[in-house]
Amino acid sequence: MEFSILVFLAGGLFLGWALGANDAANVFGTAVGTRMIDFVTAATICSIFVILGAVISGAGTTETLGKLGTITALPGAFSAAVSAAITVYIMTRWGLPVSTSQAIVGAIVGWNVYSGSATDLGTLTTIVSTWFFCPLLAGLVAAILLPIISWILRKTKPHLLRLDQATRWALLLAGAFGAYSLGANNIANVMGVFVPASPFGTVQLGPLLTLNSMQFLFLLGGLAIAIGVFTYSRRVMMTVGNDLFQLSPAAAWVVVVSHSIVLFVFASTGLSGLLAGAGLPQVPLVPVSSSQAVVGAILGIGLLKGGAGIRWRVLGGIGTGWVVTPVCAGLVCLVILFVLQNVFGQAVYL
Repeated sequence: MEFSILVFLAGGLFLGWALGANDAANVFGTAVGTRMIDFVTAATICSIFVILGAVISGAGTTETLGKLGTITALPGAFSAAVSAAITVYIMTRWGLPVSTSQAIVGAIVGWNVYSGSATDLGTLTTIVSTWFFCPLLAGLVAAILLPIISWILRKTKPHLLRLDQATRWALLLAGAFGAYSLGANNIANVMGVFVPASPFGTVQLGPLLTLNSMQFLFLLGGLAIAIGVFTYSRRVMMTVGNDLFQLSPAAAWVVVVSHSIVLFVFASTGLSGLLAGAGLPQVPLVPVSSSQAVVGAILGIGLLKGGAGIRWRVLGGIGTGWVVTPVCAGLVCLVILFVLQNVFGQAVYL
């Protein structure tokens, strides 16, 4: 494989690292923030299941993202991935759980503008609408689940030690489900722009495992996400787990489950096919924001409790990051595309 190909793919791996440092941290942020699970255990479980979700179930959202803009040149895909990664990295340095989904969408639109390609407004509208519905849905699910869990705990009155142990296991299982859903939903953000220009064919890993080109890209992206989780996610975990609203262990579990359900719904080709078969409206397969789902769930619980404990200043800072992210990513992408084409002589579009 040519060295230049490896360099361009490194842009996607950098974005995967940034997603692991930011979005993937939200899967266990509430559990780590409430000190029910230690960081190393959370990072290990998160990494394993993110990779599994990416390789097994990551194709659905990638197709939708491809409709927004089909980047057929590796330098162009590199520009989109790196600009999204730089944007997410900056926001992560500020301790804000921003959206990798918004960053890559802004970068793709930036590439469309630079290359003169049309942006599919229908697809863009569908994606942008999920930026609003995702936190609302997560907040609604959390507001429904928490009273149910609280009622069960009041009725069963488990011993404190048994409750503590059960809560830890519940958080681990919910986190594993959340990590799988995150990998399935958000791997499109990391490697989706590289799929049309993928340099790989079918890859044989041992005697029993064969991956097609897309799956191998997703495996590489999943590994990059795992590295990001281990190396740089602790600060964002604590922001989500403590700074926005103080959570009880039961509420932390509700947040993880609510977040996981939302991501799974927007990534499941099986659920979409089931709804279509029943003649019901299909849920769009769209890479939604893990950060927005977690923040929406926490906000839903906070409002359910009267809203007095919500730190609105922190929420305002997070909201500002959501608005700035796609704009910043698009502008950075334009700059990188210009430099690659006019300084390094690379064909950033075909």
